[in-house]
Amino acid sequence: MTPQAKLIFTTSLLLGTTLTISSNHWVTAWAGLEINTLAILPLISKSHHPRAIEAATKYFLTQAAASALVLFASMTNAWHTGQWDITQLTHPTSCLILTSAIAIKLGLVPFHFWFPEVLQGSPLMTGLLLSTVMKLPPMSLFLMTSPSLNQTLLTYMAIASAALGGWMGLNQTQIRKILAFSSISHLGWMTIIISYNPKLTLLNFYLYILMTTTVFMTLNTIKTLKLSTLMTTWTKTPALSTMLFLTLLSLAGLPPLTGFLPKWLIIQELTKQDMAPAATVISLLSLLSLFFYLRLAYCATITLPPHTTNHMKQWHVNSPTNTTIAVLTTTSTMLLPISPMIYTMM
Repeated sequence: MTPQAKLIFTTSLLLGTTLTISSNHWVTAWAGLEINTLAILPLISKSHHPRAIEAATKYFLTQAAASALVLFASMTNAWHTGQWDITQLTHPTSCLILTSAIAIKLGLVPFHFWFPEVLQGSPLMTGLLLSTVMKLPPMSLFLMTSPSLNQTLLTYMAIASAALGGWMGLNQTQIRKILAFSSISHLGWMTIIISYNPKLTLLNFYLYILMTTTVFMTLNTIKTLKLSTLMTTWTKTPALSTMLFLTLLSLAGLPPLTGFLPKWLIIQELTKQDMAPAATVISLLSLLSLFFYLRLAYCATITLPPHTTNHMKQWHVNSPTNTTIAVLTTTSTMLLPISPMIYTMM
């Protein structure tokens, strides 16, 4: 791909994201979603591998269907209420259709099937965009319409996402698929609290973006796509493997790392809202995710993997450490001490 083409696609991504986030009208929000979808497709399929073409096709079909549902929900609401404002979504049928559309866009259960397959067929840096930037526009629509949506339905979808994201990630050997199911599980935590405290959802989303960016950039630097090659990275890049280890533990939500902060605040808020059973269930389901995060962390720090060759045993301790990754890792693991300030701001 030429630099000019890459510049056009990246600019289109920024344009589409900004258009959707900043709009109050349903049609402009829909236009931003469409620009985003068309801009990411060449980045998914740029390797011209059959798996990449398949991923691009699946992504296009699911996102086109979701965008059509967004437009249909907004038109139904405008037909009955005369309102095109995003925050004025009041018609029950429109609310239900929009919930389905945003669930498809984000990859929430039961509309999650496309996400692991698309992420597995994409390059790592495109996978990073799919897991972070491409979720910004639908998440902004989710936040703006959250007071109108069915809280019970969102709670069930959130618990199902946390369960399936943890359960399906257990038997995966491909790191991109593990990260896809990790994303589905994190979306469950964001969805369960969105009706009660949208600011907590936003905090969780920002910290998820921070930690996921660190993981994807580290994996891209050490050129690792599956567990068997991850086990050989310590001997070549011990510093990057240590950073990956810490970030994965933070992504799992272990204290005293940054990832523990949103889980702690969400459980506290759910308890205040008399939803202790839901808080207990989603906390227990996060143990499933913890298992595959620990397996990834163990593989990243194993010093001498089984069935090694002489080449694998060579030590390359002089490999440079990326400053950006170092800064991202620090923020991904050490933001918990400022949690009182965050809590007072919210």
